[in-house]
Amino acid sequence: MKHTLSVLLQNKPGALSRVTGLFSGRGFNIESLCVAETLDPKVSCMTLVTKGNNAIIEQVTKQLHKLIDVIKVSDISDSEYVEREMVLIRVKAEAQTRAEVLRVIDIFRGKVVDVSPNSYAVEITGPESKIKAVIDLLRPIGIKEVIRTGTIAMARAPKK
Repeated sequence: MKHTLSVLLQNKPGALSRVTGLFSGRGFNIESLCVAETLDPKVSCMTLVTKGNNAIIEQVTKQLHKLIDVIKVSDISDSEYVEREMVLIRVKAEAQTRAEVLRVIDIFRGKVVDVSPNSYAVEITGPESKIKAVIDLLRPIGIKEVIRTGTIAMARAPKK
């Protein structure tokens, strides 16, 4: 089962390395990893996506809490949350396919960020399912390159 962990940690050299080392040392794979500074420049937020059963994720969470740089660990996949990913795709855009590429990008509310005589570089933002759908539609046209950011996620605010 896929789990999305939100980890607050001190923004210090080596903190990221210690977290990823914990995963590799136990043979767990990190499927997606995004880290950036929060409003407080001394604190970073790490969004980490991994797969495992609940017992494994509980073990990983406990091990993360033991790391000195870690402030808080939350498995937000147990609650409602918002997730986004960004992808840059370089796709063939020859005379006969340019209009179709632009229609697909428009449907997914993407934008063209670079143009060359034979290709467009496009940006799409959304949940993983949206990213997969646009890649599936552009693949027959001819994708030259794909660069993805990985998932960022935030728990939804209480409705009350």
